[in-house]
Amino acid sequence: MSGRSVIRVAVTVATVAVAAFAGWQFWTYYLLSPWTRDARVLADVLRVAPDVSGLISTIHVRDNQTVQKGDLLFEIDPERFQAALNLARADVAMKAEAAALAQENARRFQTLQREDSPGFSIEAGESMQTRAAEAAAALRVAQAELTIAEINMRRSRVHAAVSGYVTNLTAVAGDFATAGQGVLAIVDSSSFYVYGYFMETKVPQIRIGAPAKVELMAGNLVLDGVVEGMARAIANPDDAAGLLARVDPQFSWIRLAQRLPVRIKLEALPPDVRLAAGMSATVVIKPAEAAP
Repeated sequence: MSGRSVIRVAVTVATVAVAAFAGWQFWTYYLLSPWTRDARVLADVLRVAPDVSGLISTIHVRDNQTVQKGDLLFEIDPERFQAALNLARADVAMKAEAAALAQENARRFQTLQREDSPGFSIEAGESMQTRAAEAAAALRVAQAELTIAEINMRRSRVHAAVSGYVTNLTAVAGDFATAGQGVLAIVDSSSFYVYGYFMETKVPQIRIGAPAKVELMAGNLVLDGVVEGMARAIANPDDAAGLLARVDPQFSWIRLAQRLPVRIKLEALPPDVRLAAGMSATVVIKPAEAAP
């Protein structure tokens, strides 16, 4: 074999070896390395619902407005609640007078009993004691109803429970608000995190506390994060309970590795970064064997 032929064979062998090595590295990276393009920015979304029903008299915020915890969001017309509060206060005053009179009569009969007065009878004394106990119980009931009326009056004014951003505000003054049904939503500004969906073949390389890089599709920004947790269960396709994370397969006609949700806690964000729940992202996690 000539020298030129040897060189050609050597070049061919080297090329095949390099291609095989590159293919193996690519396959290992794709199948085993802990990275995914299937990631979403998420946040806690508070569904703001009134505790009492009534007409919305005033809305104090706008859609997409930033609010602070404790800010007044909207008010339910207080007229009916004020009337109920006045009624409860009057009832307490009346029951207090009745309880005081019944207690005084009971004490009077106790005095007659101690003095062995001929005007005392055991039946009348027991009746007075019963009336005093009933009047005291009626007073406690009236006081409880007053407390409920005060709570209803106070909760006709709905305040923000967290700091964040008003979103999807469609209600207007004059709408009827039903207790327990959402009027608007607030995205908690301190609760943003990322969920990355990793193939199960990559999970062995992921450890809790591992550093992660989150690249947002919006602006190609790269954020620092850390692995905070990993889901220990995902929903079966026929699970209708809705308590587990549902990760739909990318293809239904071939058996693929399942994707498991991994929660990424974001580190301190740059001041110019604006996050929105639902943003797409790519997540790369430092593999376990690369840990110091």
